[in-house]
Amino acid sequence: MAKTYRMDMTEGSLLPKILLFSFPLMLSSLLQLLFNAADIIVVGRFAGHQALAAVSSTGALVNLIVNLFMGLSVGTNVLVARQIGAKQFDEMRKTVHTAICMSLVGGVILTVFGIVMARPLLQLMSVPSDVIDLSTLYLQIYFAGITAMLLYNYGASILRAKGDTKRPLYFLAIAGVVNVALNLVLVIFFHMGVAGVGIATTVSQVISAYMVFTCLKNEPGPTQLIMDEMKIDWPSLKEIMKIGLPAGIQGSVFSLSNVVIQSTVNSFGSAVMAGNGAASNIEGFVYVAMNAFYQSCLTFTSQNYGAKKMDRVLKTAFSCQFLVIVVGLITGMGAWYFGEPLLGIYTTELPSIEAGMIRLSYVCKVYFLCGIMDVMVGTLRGLGYSIFPMFVSLMGACVFRLVWIAFIFPMNPIIDTVYISYPISWIITAGLHILTFVFVLGKVKKKLAVEA
Repeated sequence: MAKTYRMDMTEGSLLPKILLFSFPLMLSSLLQLLFNAADIIVVGRFAGHQALAAVSSTGALVNLIVNLFMGLSVGTNVLVARQIGAKQFDEMRKTVHTAICMSLVGGVILTVFGIVMARPLLQLMSVPSDVIDLSTLYLQIYFAGITAMLLYNYGASILRAKGDTKRPLYFLAIAGVVNVALNLVLVIFFHMGVAGVGIATTVSQVISAYMVFTCLKNEPGPTQLIMDEMKIDWPSLKEIMKIGLPAGIQGSVFSLSNVVIQSTVNSFGSAVMAGNGAASNIEGFVYVAMNAFYQSCLTFTSQNYGAKKMDRVLKTAFSCQFLVIVVGLITGMGAWYFGEPLLGIYTTELPSIEAGMIRLSYVCKVYFLCGIMDVMVGTLRGLGYSIFPMFVSLMGACVFRLVWIAFIFPMNPIIDTVYISYPISWIITAGLHILTFVFVLGKVKKKLAVEA
């Protein structure tokens, strides 16, 4: 039975396999977004715009803190997939147990840090006084369940490395139903506000983590989790860090630029904050639809590079770029065109809807550029080059946005000036990543020629 979940990415037609792999990934990511969407919709409709602003304003800060550890799950995915392609099963077993140990240790560290530092960090972000108490409460409850979130994501990265994107989807579907049900009960019937949505999110994360942990314990072969072998293998950790640490640093610094932008948005008041949060959540659905092809490119490239099949690596890159452009255009334009009714799901207050439409008009129409950028990053990381895309992304997006907010925004301090920095940074970064890929491809071909 378990064998049916696996996929050999080194043989057969690529495009059908990429689609088969990507679709459950897309649905899984959409379900993860629904966790947050359920929080935002319920508080926006039943607890007011201050509660909505409190929940939505924490997203950039959470990403800033968590992304470093989440980047290491990327390293896990790449390493396990490469070991599958190279048939290095003993090393794979060590990688699996090292990754799960890392998720548990990292989760405990983040829980303590997040609970203690929630309010000081929100104050640094200039969260308004009428929102900060609610934001602090939500953030502390969220971080209480962060270990479960890391455990699920590291475990899911192991399953996906061998082509199994279905079971992570099933686990999230179950957890998502629980999350929505608890949101409705705790907020509407028990009037718990942001505390209710925080508890619902945490409980759902624990459920998904338990299911993926149990799945790995019962998994046959080298990806099976054996409790007696739960320890960190330092060579495996080094390899995971080699790929995952630059990815994590990139994610964290990338989020830093978003925190700066969120702080700037906060200066426009709670109505704009609420509209920005709702629009960001809608954009998230577009992003994860495209991001499925980044993850597909990452895993397919890793397996084929491990099997030394560079022709399939190139075909993977072109196939994923084609798919991400098509999906990005369709979903991005759709999100903008239907923006007002979609924003109306989150809030009924006209100023917030108007503010949300401004963001959607600048971001969603050209969101496919972000998809092009991410697929190139997936290809580079799958080939084992994680520092290059980190550096390019930091300069092309993060540093650019920080400079934009510091020097361009004061010249015309309106919200439009903030949002236009996104598409400009995507154009710059995508172009730089394409040039980097051409350079790296030459190096990889020379390396394989020498080894042959």
